[in-house]
Amino acid sequence: MKNLVPFLALIVCSLIALNGCRSIKTFTNKPEQYHGDNDFNWKVPAVDASRENIFIVANTKSTELFDMIAPYYLFNTTGKANVYIVAERRSPVQIKNKLYVLPQITFNEIDSLKLHADVIVIPFLGVIDTNQNPVIVNWIRNHCTETTKVLSICDGAATAAATGLYDGKPLTCHASDYKILTPNFNKPLWIQQVSVTHSGNLYSTAGVSNAVEGSLMVINDLFGRETMQDVMANIHYRYPEIRLEHQSIAIDTKDKLTIIKKMLFRKNRNVGVLLQDGANELQLASVLDTYGRTFPARFEAHIFNGTTVKTKYGLTIVSTRQSNLNTLSELHVINPDALSKEALSASGKADIVGYTNSQSGYPIDICVKRIASQYGSKFAGVTKVMLDYN
Repeated sequence: MKNLVPFLALIVCSLIALNGCRSIKTFTNKPEQYHGDNDFNWKVPAVDASRENIFIVANTKSTELFDMIAPYYLFNTTGKANVYIVAERRSPVQIKNKLYVLPQITFNEIDSLKLHADVIVIPFLGVIDTNQNPVIVNWIRNHCTETTKVLSICDGAATAAATGLYDGKPLTCHASDYKILTPNFNKPLWIQQVSVTHSGNLYSTAGVSNAVEGSLMVINDLFGRETMQDVMANIHYRYPEIRLEHQSIAIDTKDKLTIIKKMLFRKNRNVGVLLQDGANELQLASVLDTYGRTFPARFEAHIFNGTTVKTKYGLTIVSTRQSNLNTLSELHVINPDALSKEALSASGKADIVGYTNSQSGYPIDICVKRIASQYGSKFAGVTKVMLDYN
């Protein structure tokens, strides 16, 4: 009986209600706020006055990484926008346990520079009810002009609803959180079965993965169809047009049982992602958020040397985790051409899973296909439900 305790504990944890934006393990691990050195040589970013300003709002306590980083990549890919992660203060933004992104500009700095918000993106900021950060809510409300486009992503719908901007307007969120989130806000017109809602300058998306569709729609309306199609080609988007049809499928008991079976009877692996300078943000976000929902024995992001890396479009990512690659079962490498001999040697017997910028295929599809080959199509389907990728 004593040997059954770990298994029973897993079952109990797995029966906890799932939040679509975060997996069970995220809830069982208390988020660890950043307590390290904050001397990151902070600088106010350069502003090109000829470009549109895209502000992606972040909450330093917790921000859903795909909701934030996917739009960051997509709007940057247009080559026509100043794209910034914006937060209340200069402090690392938590995106995973011991993993952070540095905001590039603060609310006060935007005001000091008198920058106009052409687009405000609202990711899931870690709060699904009415206990929203009033500073964030008021900043969004006060900087939304008649020409500002607002894009709510996934359960960022809670923050969007709190602003009052969506009163009487269509709004959607993650299918698995719809019944939890929507009763807290009765003024928006809540809808499902669409990837993106659109009313005037207000947009919203279904869960996580649909950040891509929402960003593409705003890009189309802001920069035109040709620019949007260039971005679609860049990411190997699966469809010739933005896919608006969506199946709002919530996690159910059968899905939870599939997760339990995988955890109990499949070989659970220690999964690591190597963070490297120049990483493609969309690929990185896809790998982190997809494999983070596979309930591995361990899931970690590592920087081999140092504590920070700079991504393709200039995001600074910080890791406070001590690099110990030789305990991993598999190591995901976004840029295998830049994998040093030292890092390869340190990874020991771990399987190296490589990605390249020229790799043909939509990043989430590449991850889901491999998950299906490891754990079966049924479990891969559950992973897609948790991403609201239906």
